Amino acid sequence: MATNDKLVYEMSNDVEGMPSIFVRKDWVSILDNNNSNYSSNQLTISTSAISNSNKYASYREGYLSVPLLLTLTNSAIGVTGSAFPPATAATSADYSLGLKNWFGHIFHSISVDMNGTTIIQTTPFTSLWNCFRLMTTFSWNDVLTQGASIGFFPDVATSFAFSSSNYNANGVGTTNNQNVLGLGVVSGAFNDYYVGNSGFVRRQQYINFDPDALTGLATNDQTYSTLLDATNCQTAYKSYVSTKVNGAAASGSITTSGVFQISVMANIYLRHLHPFFDKIPLMKGAFFNIVCNINNSSVQFTGTQSSGTTFSAVSVQSALGGVNPLMIASGFTNNGNFALPSGTYIASVAVGSRVLNASQLALSNITTGKLATSVSLNIPLYSFAPVFESAYLSNPVKSIVYSDIYNYIQYNIASGNTYNFLATSGLANVLSVLVLPYLTTTSNGGVVSPLQSPFDTAGATTSPLCLQGNFNIQLSGQNLLYNTQKFTYEEFLQQLAGCNSINGNQIDGLCSSLVNQLEFETLYNYYYVRADRMLEVERSVPKSVTITGQNLSKLAVDLYVFCEYQQSIQVDILTGQRI
Repeated sequence: MATNDKLVYEMSNDVEGMPSIFVRKDWVSILDNNNSNYSSNQLTISTSAISNSNKYASYREGYLSVPLLLTLTNSAIGVTGSAFPPATAATSADYSLGLKNWFGHIFHSISVDMNGTTIIQTTPFTSLWNCFRLMTTFSWNDVLTQGASIGFFPDVATSFAFSSSNYNANGVGTTNNQNVLGLGVVSGAFNDYYVGNSGFVRRQQYINFDPDALTGLATNDQTYSTLLDATNCQTAYKSYVSTKVNGAAASGSITTSGVFQISVMANIYLRHLHPFFDKIPLMKGAFFNIVCNINNSSVQFTGTQSSGTTFSAVSVQSALGGVNPLMIASGFTNNGNFALPSGTYIASVAVGSRVLNASQLALSNITTGKLATSVSLNIPLYSFAPVFESAYLSNPVKSIVYSDIYNYIQYNIASGNTYNFLATSGLANVLSVLVLPYLTTTSNGGVVSPLQSPFDTAGATTSPLCLQGNFNIQLSGQNLLYNTQKFTYEEFLQQLAGCNSINGNQIDGLCSSLVNQLEFETLYNYYYVRADRMLEVERSVPKSVTITGQNLSKLAVDLYVFCEYQQSIQVDILTGQRI
């Protein structure tokens, strides 16, 4: 029978007027416990208001609304240099700053207590694992529909550059921050074809609406403020360029700093922060205490203007040492920082409405963010129709089976070296193992690590061309891969392709994942192996996890290992109590 014939028959037999399962759905918003102060790099949210509501909460649909403030300023007042003029059209900074792929990189780790018992342990660098899940789960339709809300658009794998020790207009080390788009000229250059990271540009467009910008190129075109001004952006909590103040210089000495700020309303789904929230059934009475550690970060750098901007003297401040969410655009011709005047600058990203960098706080033109001042948790609460509630409560005890992760880092594996290291000595219910290679700080130009670099996409990607050979993973001494993986196409086609995807990508025309073989071989070096194929009696036995392989990169790398393992709890959906 033809598939479309079957569909036509089933549609013809559909019954109209099905009764409503729910009689009401109300969205509630809970502020965090920080009173708008995030200088401790931590936020806490308690759900007592929801647990006492006597309604069924859907945490799978819940999301955090996180106000962010991006700030770019001169950092040295009273020294010789050029003033920073972001309020002037010719030197606009609208495309000077951006964020790495996915707003969730602002969180270094998360822990959750349920009714006083810890169910999610604090694990560092969780955003690396979560971004891998999104990249291998999403389809391009997900990017189109959800991308703007969650700050997600994949980085172009072939637009990276590398400068081993000397700074240039992109920065230093691995970079992927050019935001001029187009195709390079095919000439005598070796393979230098694609120009510009369209993912970076799209993420900038998510947040950099400027009311003062022209709506078009014609001389009589109006500014956006004719249609929507800054006041109404603030009222609607729309991300926008909230502060532009030109600096002033007297006799070549900077006396007043220029200030450029973007107020961002970032939304992060709970189910993207941890798989536990994706598995919670509708239930009443559960009290959660959620603690997130924050990657508030600031970058100090020097820009030298000479027909474009060349960066130098970069340093990063991040209290937790996690992923730096901030990206600084290239200074090459027509890129976001092409017109940046010579001088020393500070760029920062902070949760909340307040600048947290002490040097920036001392400047006279600094302002607060114009949107929300606190993080809020938004959750829908449902009221059942009586007949459906009775059916739902016929079995009130439900199991929540979810996965958690364990993190291990193996530092400084030299070029060509083989490795054989123990990631954990005992872990039960292992589901999968993910290995992410990143260049060491020394091999990345000796200035800043890729995860901390404001010029790199690392965190949302791996370092480029960090391929691994003779790769295998052992559980308690037994190889997970029958044949050690030697070739890139083996690892991609046999392990990575289809993981986390719809139907494992086994049905043409109905598939997902945003990583293909070219991207895997270039900038998304995800070395992933499933580990859950075993007899049931073996699952609960703790097993050691050993990683073996050879670093094929010509530079030293650090390997970030994530072991996914299964957890389960039982809850009473009527009271929210663990059984």
